[in-house]
Amino acid sequence: MGPLPRTVELFYDVLSPYSWLGFEVLCRYQNIWNVNLQLRPSLIAGIMKDSGNKPPALLPRKGQYLTRDIKLLGQHFQVPLHIPKDFLTVILEKGSLSAMRFLTAVNLEHPELLQKVSRELWMRVWSRDEDITQPQSILAAAEKAGMSAEQARGLLDTISTPKVKNQLKETTEAACKYGAFGLPITVAHVDGQTHMLFGSDRMELLAHLLGEKWMGPVPPALNARL
Repeated sequence: MGPLPRTVELFYDVLSPYSWLGFEVLCRYQNIWNVNLQLRPSLIAGIMKDSGNKPPALLPRKGQYLTRDIKLLGQHFQVPLHIPKDFLTVILEKGSLSAMRFLTAVNLEHPELLQKVSRELWMRVWSRDEDITQPQSILAAAEKAGMSAEQARGLLDTISTPKVKNQLKETTEAACKYGAFGLPITVAHVDGQTHMLFGSDRMELLAHLLGEKWMGPVPPALNARL
């Protein structure tokens, strides 16, 4: 019998393109590294407010850098990232509250579908420049991920309930307690110790903490299938 899996939590918001990169890498490596990956849908707006941080796009030079950075990272990570045309409106005005409440509901009722639904929401906003705020947009993502129309509508009806709202709030607060000031954060529980890593560019350090080998954002065995 091999070693028991270590627990790794990923706190993420589909409004964050860097969260998508970290999400895909951890999904690719979870079996290779024998980790118990727990996906934790969180609200980046709540984390920014709690920490006093501000979106980097508000600083013009950072905003210009981000557009180039995201394009290159998408190529390097083999994730189909494309900047929305109205980038600031998507980030600062539309937000992701309904989408993250929906993912919270998915995690509560159908956790086996959380990975696929999360990916489809990222695909909408960060690959095809489509909406993720309207009910029909969220339903379209859920159905594309394999959820039945009846299941998706049923979950959508729950996103304003105290149960779902409180769960999203609690998960966001948990990220803040770990020290989050943005997303994604990866929290590794190894040998009785907890390590919080910020961003999608700390996976080599995560490998070090786990005592595993980092083979790049697309490990060779997976790369052969892509």
